[in-house]
Amino acid sequence: MSNVPAELKYSKNHEWVRVEDDGSLTVGITDHAQAALGDLVYVEAPEVGESYGAGDACAVVESVKAASDVYSPVAGEVIESHESLADEPEHVNEDPYGEGWIFRLRPDKPEDVDALLDVDGYQKMLEEEDV
Repeated sequence: MSNVPAELKYSKNHEWVRVEDDGSLTVGITDHAQAALGDLVYVEAPEVGESYGAGDACAVVESVKAASDVYSPVAGEVIESHESLADEPEHVNEDPYGEGWIFRLRPDKPEDVDALLDVDGYQKMLEEEDV
């Protein structure tokens, strides 16, 4: 079973979201997503200053098996990009909820985070995918 921290929010595209004290959002891909992709060999994080709508592709992760887009879970502006992942993509596999974060976002509407899945909703979605 995948590691699904209770304090995070989740998108249907397997991104996780942590709301920081300043209201910004830290975003990465879930343990389930990194396990499905396998060993990552490349991460292209979004550019600082870029704005995205909810569901827009904004980053790319590549593994030995496949490449996958990473989507913005809510609309907002990228305020920080985890650039060291370009040289150390393995952090996403080793620590997806810590050193494996991909970008930080300032949401256009902070309340949009409430529409994301909570831990129970995400786990239910994973169970339904496995059927």
